[in-house]
Amino acid sequence: MTNTTDSKQPLHTATTITTDTVSQTHSLDLLLQRIRQCTCCAARLPFPPRPVVRASHSARLLIIGQAPGTKVQASGIPWDDASGKRLREWLQLTPEQFYNEAEIAIIPMGLCYPGKGKSGDLPPRPECAPLWHPALLGQLPQLQHILLIGQYAQNYYLPKEFLQQHPTLTDRVRHWRDVPKPFFVLPHPSPRNQLWLKKNPWFEAEVVPALRHAINAANGSQPLHRTTAT
Repeated sequence: MTNTTDSKQPLHTATTITTDTVSQTHSLDLLLQRIRQCTCCAARLPFPPRPVVRASHSARLLIIGQAPGTKVQASGIPWDDASGKRLREWLQLTPEQFYNEAEIAIIPMGLCYPGKGKSGDLPPRPECAPLWHPALLGQLPQLQHILLIGQYAQNYYLPKEFLQQHPTLTDRVRHWRDVPKPFFVLPHPSPRNQLWLKKNPWFEAEVVPALRHAINAANGSQPLHRTTAT
């Protein structure tokens, strides 16, 4: 990722940020329309641009992942794949709850499928986050938690000091209690990370339950997750 934490603006000042192509005075609907028409890196994509993003003024939870895969590129539905299924299991959410835009915003680091690399998909395109994230965050005043899934989101949003103290994803997730609010860090739920999950059983035993509690306990909010009969 070419962007560093030195160049981005703090989350709490997002409402004052402007870009060359986006005005903060635009409504969220207009902003989303502009994003979905974006072609800024079309020449460097393997398919025609299809930015995948969901957001609402009332959203309390924001999920920032990497970039759509081929299945999501085809469907236009974020996390519409095996990774999304596991993520919903971690969050203990049904598909209906997960895709409720009034509660959950989904804004990946790269909004379009970036293409295939030697060992999996290419990194998210570096243009998307600095171009669109500040304007989107400025339209989400009710956010209580932001999930940073994978190293690209974490490297972009977490403070430089925290990244220096915890340079690896495993170390960051292990020290999830020390992550600055409102962020919560997660490994990518891809099936490719099955070995990581087996090597780190503490994640699903300790971090996943804490994640579920955190996103449902903030400020006495109504639970996002489904309840289970006992």
